[in-house]
Amino acid sequence: MIKNIISKSVANISPSATEETSFLANQLKSQGIDIISFAQGEPDFDTPDNIKKAAIAAIKVGFTKYTDVPGIPELRKAVADKFKRENGINYEPDQIIISNGGKQALYEVFRTICEKGDQVLIPTPCYVSYAEQIKLTGAEPVFFKTKEENDFRPTFEEVLKNITPNVKAFIINSPNNPTGSIFEKEQLEKIAKFLAERGVYIITDEVYEHLVYDGRNHISVASLGEKEKEMSITVNSVSKTYAMTGWRVGYAAGPREIIKAMNNLQGHATGNINSIAQKATIEALNGIQEPTRNMVKEYKKRREYMVKRLNQIEGISCQYPDGAFYTFPNVTALYGKKYDRNIIRSDTDVAKFFLNKAHVAVVPGVAFNYPDHVRFVFAKSLKEIKEGLDRIEKAIEELE
Repeated sequence: MIKNIISKSVANISPSATEETSFLANQLKSQGIDIISFAQGEPDFDTPDNIKKAAIAAIKVGFTKYTDVPGIPELRKAVADKFKRENGINYEPDQIIISNGGKQALYEVFRTICEKGDQVLIPTPCYVSYAEQIKLTGAEPVFFKTKEENDFRPTFEEVLKNITPNVKAFIINSPNNPTGSIFEKEQLEKIAKFLAERGVYIITDEVYEHLVYDGRNHISVASLGEKEKEMSITVNSVSKTYAMTGWRVGYAAGPREIIKAMNNLQGHATGNINSIAQKATIEALNGIQEPTRNMVKEYKKRREYMVKRLNQIEGISCQYPDGAFYTFPNVTALYGKKYDRNIIRSDTDVAKFFLNKAHVAVVPGVAFNYPDHVRFVFAKSLKEIKEGLDRIEKAIEELE
């Protein structure tokens, strides 16, 4: 008899809560139940036409072969130009790697710089995949909880309190998934300077950098100074900015030694990413940016409606997100209420209640290491948002 058929490292991985929620919602849909899902973090807009045309042109000229593992030179130059133009950071093309989505870039960063005995410090709420990817390296994810009254923004004092000699890296995700919060410049500068001087790598996840509201500005850590740049690995993708989630294009930039090692890893794991998607991404970065600006304008309208509406529903309290396309309301006022002989005792129970009684899918806050909240996605039409919140309001009114 074969024992331990699954390796311990993989067996210890928790499934992605966002994917799991979407799966449950799709199961109910397959039974003919009309489900409105606010679970999947995906733009509802189509990829802009100029990007699609670039991909079609690549197919027509036969650009369908293997490419260099870290990406074609033209794309890495386009990414370098983007960093200089938009973020004020000077990277050379050999400091950049193109990956299969931001997720692969993140995993390769963790796998390259972390090992058993290392710790990675993570403020919560945080993206669901960080911890599981870190565990696969043998390192330990260490969490500290931000405060809701601080708009979920980490402070220098919190970092100072939770740093240990074993911390190899610190994760910054701004705008944040799931809260949409953006680091305040003063706090970001203090935290980055402290970590860089201490020799702690800063892994900065910037996939929502263009989705910002109310005059807020995104600041890249690597733009703050040479020492900060030396200790930063910047991860990004075209998925959210250009509605290209299915194209699977992410990228990372950082010190040459680290990017070279990531290239070696990627060469044995996946090789180059899709050749056609690389050509499309050049157009995304260098082409017209009006479609993105239009998406942000529409997201802002939806954000306004969703937050106002959530705050009008009994038992829900919601703050305005600075960016991204998520709201992260507090649902503790629903605890203790009953439906169908069930008592709501947690954010997971709230999510189940919304799904089973209102037929609306959301992700519980515990998935982001921050219970007592649930995440809504407002990358949906206003019509869907209105209908979904109407259902939730009606279901809550029927609670005992």
